[in-house]
Amino acid sequence: MAMQTVVFKDLGTMSYRQAWDYQERLLQQNLRAKSLMTGVAAPLVADDPPPGWPDPQQALAGTTHYLLMVEHPPVYTLGKSGHPEHILIDEKTMEARGIEFFRTNRGGDITFHGPGQIVAYPVLDLEKFYTDIGKYLRNLEEVIIRVMADYGLQGERSLGQTGVWLDARLPGKERKICAMGVRCSRWITMHGLAFNVNTDLSYFNDIIPCGIRNKQVSSLELETGRKWDMEDVKNRIKNQFEVVFDCSLSTALI
Repeated sequence: MAMQTVVFKDLGTMSYRQAWDYQERLLQQNLRAKSLMTGVAAPLVADDPPPGWPDPQQALAGTTHYLLMVEHPPVYTLGKSGHPEHILIDEKTMEARGIEFFRTNRGGDITFHGPGQIVAYPVLDLEKFYTDIGKYLRNLEEVIIRVMADYGLQGERSLGQTGVWLDARLPGKERKICAMGVRCSRWITMHGLAFNVNTDLSYFNDIIPCGIRNKQVSSLELETGRKWDMEDVKNRIKNQFEVVFDCSLSTALI
């Protein structure tokens, strides 16, 4: 297939709910584009988009790929097949600590998002890449594995567990540095990955991260002993995303 263009946007710091709504609007716009091309009905977004949000009329031009990056204020999110008992504190305690909580429509279990963590949300039409969710997840992992190599770390996959790890094959030393959970509708993706860079890892003490017991969570800062410039890490993720997905990132306004 021809090299695809992916529209990139850095959302800065944005609440989880607002970023989720933004992704949903992009996904629905792409579903509408597919319905116009194939004649298969797709749900429409009822409200007019706020200023600066994507224009539904763009759907007439066909599907568009997006890559969003964002940092969230502290929030726990539970995947659609997740287990609430993996949250070890109650909502009143979360509220007192300034932590939000959302049940989401992504895959996976419970995880944390917060400052110092880069969250990447690709909204891709996989029919223009490949129709293989397993390959898509492995490629997301590959992006972070390559970024970690830039910092002298060996990122690994853990058999049967999505995400990126360190020492995945050493019992008792396994450390997860990047969590993943996606949704796909008619081969349009949303949600994505969360890479711990300078993240306050104490937030993970009050959950069973990804529903996996007796394994640790780590960060780029913890592994290297220093804080890192977030823009530098974002640029490395963008560069490796282009390589792994054989695409070109554009900064067109959306």
